[in-house]
Amino acid sequence: MKVNRADLSNCHLARGWVVAIDVLRAFTTAAYLFDAGVTEIILASGVEEAFKLREAMPDCLILGEVDGIKVAGYDLGNSPTEILAHDLQGRRLIQRTTAGTQGVMRALHAQVILAASLVNAAATARYLARCAPEEVTLIQTGLFPGEGYGDEDVACADLIENRLAGKEMILATIEQRVRCSRSGLHYDGTRPDFPPSDLDYALRFDQFDFAMRVERRETLAILRAIPT
Repeated sequence: MKVNRADLSNCHLARGWVVAIDVLRAFTTAAYLFDAGVTEIILASGVEEAFKLREAMPDCLILGEVDGIKVAGYDLGNSPTEILAHDLQGRRLIQRTTAGTQGVMRALHAQVILAASLVNAAATARYLARCAPEEVTLIQTGLFPGEGYGDEDVACADLIENRLAGKEMILATIEQRVRCSRSGLHYDGTRPDFPPSDLDYALRFDQFDFAMRVERRETLAILRAIPT
């Protein structure tokens, strides 16, 4: 399997199979949402788009952020710590984030889109290995070249790529990269929107046994958990 890399600047060029990676925090949060009993997550790219989706689907809650900060009027922030304090069994959610959901929405030419983070990296690699596409593009959604952001997503991409090749990496090294990444350093306890527990939840390697796959339904991009 040939493995390519992309980021938000060029993921619109990706064809075939893609994996959108966001460790801090979109697809870590999404995985915990599914584990909490959420049935589906409708992904949005714009802040106002999410509000309009809720108007059309009033049973949905909106979860998300801009630059990591919860949007005024949204029901939940993009935080595993926050969502675990709520009973979300059987709920549908709308998720809008600065990086992760953008990677999905910009991959317009992709045939199949998966969403991944460290908490379901092994399940994602298993799903890819079972489906065996000839080529896959790993979209490192938090990588902003020249700005110093994104090594947490690059580290997750490294882990998935190595596992696809039958190689293992030292998880302690991956953890150190995530904790020391520019985004990881935000979770130092000084900012309420970035609780240290979110970083700990994101670093629970292979916590979940499901891949997350996007289903296109008319104009919607709907994320679902796929047991592996």
